[in-house]
Amino acid sequence: MRADDETSENTSTDDTSTDNTSADNVEHADGIDVLVLGGAGVDTIVYVPELPLPYADSYMIDSGIRARAGQTGDFVALGLAALGLRTHHLDFLGDDPEGDLVRALHRDKDIALTAVPQPAGTKRAVNLVGPDGRRLSLYDNSRGRPDDRFPEDTLRSLAAASRHAHVSITHPCAEALPVLREAGVGISTDLHNWDGENPYHEAFAYEADVVFVSVTALTDPETTMRRIAGRGRAEVVVGTAGAKGAYLLADGELTHVPAAVPPGPVVDSNGAGDAFASAFLFGRLGGEPPHRCAEYGALAGAYACTVPATESAAVSRDALLTRAATIPR
Repeated sequence: MRADDETSENTSTDDTSTDNTSADNVEHADGIDVLVLGGAGVDTIVYVPELPLPYADSYMIDSGIRARAGQTGDFVALGLAALGLRTHHLDFLGDDPEGDLVRALHRDKDIALTAVPQPAGTKRAVNLVGPDGRRLSLYDNSRGRPDDRFPEDTLRSLAAASRHAHVSITHPCAEALPVLREAGVGISTDLHNWDGENPYHEAFAYEADVVFVSVTALTDPETTMRRIAGRGRAEVVVGTAGAKGAYLLADGELTHVPAAVPPGPVVDSNGAGDAFASAFLFGRLGGEPPHRCAEYGALAGAYACTVPATESAAVSRDALLTRAATIPR
């Protein structure tokens, strides 16, 4: 990605998806700015009167219950593409209605997608969204198999064509990290609401050059962030804190980045962290310093909070840069 007028057009395929995963059949693998691994799926959105939701026999949901494509990898890919980055998404998808929704999202947004067939089905979740925009997610972890692996030839071909890889913490992305490191691409990941102790997240935390983590479940965010940088490869660690902004650890210095004012009413926080990561990477790949990248992230995250959970939209490059121009350098 570039923050100037030299940004290239998105890479895309004619039908968005390539289910034949031989490396020889990966279409348009040349010139990828960001390869997004994992995190494709479908969320069913339920607006509830409050969170936590008190027990009751039933609730009437006047706003409807809707399924839409878009989990963490989808939203990162969407944000990157909206900012003009050539983006390619690689993940497992089932031959099911949910997989069709994911394929349609990528086709409609002109985002290249290589879909590895998943007999267990497409990942899905239920998001309960409260009136204040907070959400509770229920993830179905049965849509995968312990021995799932990305086809190595496909992964190597895409990595060789990419400037950067953003790796979701979904299975089997951890096994892809050595291949990405061997390819020499920059790596980022989002640990989401890691508690700083669960060993599952450590492979991602210590192998990425840029690490995003929510501070929600961290008892001591600074200690955890410094441990990530000290034990791993991270040049930058970002602790996102929602309405309180974000904490940026770069060059050994921890600074606070204020939250941006949303450009409209806040209706849902879903996807805000993914939007932050996308805009941060936009700045990083364009050569901006870490603090400016975090400001981009804050602006994109604030925009995402104005988008209803039933929709999929991301801030455009022009809108982001216009708003960023009002922030003193």
